[in-house]
Amino acid sequence: MSIPVIRRPTRAEIDLGSLKNNFLSIKKFVGGDTRYMAVVKADAYGHGALRCAQAFEAAGVDWFGVAIPAEGVELRKTGIRKRILCLGSFWKGQENMLLNQGLTPVIYTLDQAETFDAAAKERNSIAEVHLKIDTGMGRIGVRHDEIDPFLDKFARFTNLHIEGVMTHFAAADDPGSNDFTREQIVRFERALGAVEARGHRPVYRDLANSAGAIAFPDARGNLVRLGGALYGLTRDVMPPDCELPDLKPVMSVKTKIAHLKTVPEGETLGYGRTFATERESAIATLPIGYQDGYPRVLSNKARVIIRGQYAPVVGRVSMDWTLVDITGIEGVRVGDDVVLIGSEGGCSVRAEDLGALSDTISYEITCGINRRVTRIYAEGGEE
Repeated sequence: MSIPVIRRPTRAEIDLGSLKNNFLSIKKFVGGDTRYMAVVKADAYGHGALRCAQAFEAAGVDWFGVAIPAEGVELRKTGIRKRILCLGSFWKGQENMLLNQGLTPVIYTLDQAETFDAAAKERNSIAEVHLKIDTGMGRIGVRHDEIDPFLDKFARFTNLHIEGVMTHFAAADDPGSNDFTREQIVRFERALGAVEARGHRPVYRDLANSAGAIAFPDARGNLVRLGGALYGLTRDVMPPDCELPDLKPVMSVKTKIAHLKTVPEGETLGYGRTFATERESAIATLPIGYQDGYPRVLSNKARVIIRGQYAPVVGRVSMDWTLVDITGIEGVRVGDDVVLIGSEGGCSVRAEDLGALSDTISYEITCGINRRVTRIYAEGGEE
């Protein structure tokens, strides 16, 4: 006899309807003859890559972007058939995995090209690759001013086809860096010209991330890589005065009150005694902590929503528990729902808000929601 699995009430609710709406809204906003890549790396920014990819594929996405080959293999195992680009390329020894699973690597070193070319030659096939140009991000990519000597040596790889040329913007979300972003576009076009001058005919010109695709029409090329915008994460990763498509947050994080107590005036709460009550206070204990991805830095800073009202976090967030002050909120009971990210009764706490309080961005907040937090999907089922 199977034993039913009873989960604790801490969960992340993923609205796949909003996810699809965001993609279609961006597609309408961008328009033109453009292909769309949904970036589902890092477990779709914490939203659950497999279920999100299925929703995107049904909505008509053309490509998926992952960081590492293992993420692409997971998608293939669940039946995802659209093209998958490994944005972080691959490590030597993984080349046959890519070929077996139909994954396309980003190439930015001659060693990568040599390894992948040899694997393709063994199969008597031509393998597609996307060439990354470093136009100013400074992480990975062939430097824009070193593209000619790179292409001289790349010419010996006869079993590779440069299907796409791409770059990545460093600060497309910062109006103060618009001149630099435009310079990145100029550098990319020069590098692309050098590639084409050698007889390569790339199908895809891929510059724009979410901010680039929305704020810089001349950077859209014919393939845009959409990341955080698909998940409704915009306030801290988009230019502040930029016109935006209609985007909705996709993730809500909720739990239920586990314990209630009345604490006299002048008592301290939590590790380090960082909070002392200034009145007799009603305190609720929540089964969520920094192991779940609710950052410790939110101690004595954040607020949650209970019965349509804000309740401040008091004391230090610990590994598994968080305390909130519910004094003045009528009728609170053990088992009441608590919204840590999301909206209720006119109150709202967004991932961007928690990012600002944590001196980071919303991406880190949603990516950090741990796998022990159950994902529940609006279209039914649970992961």
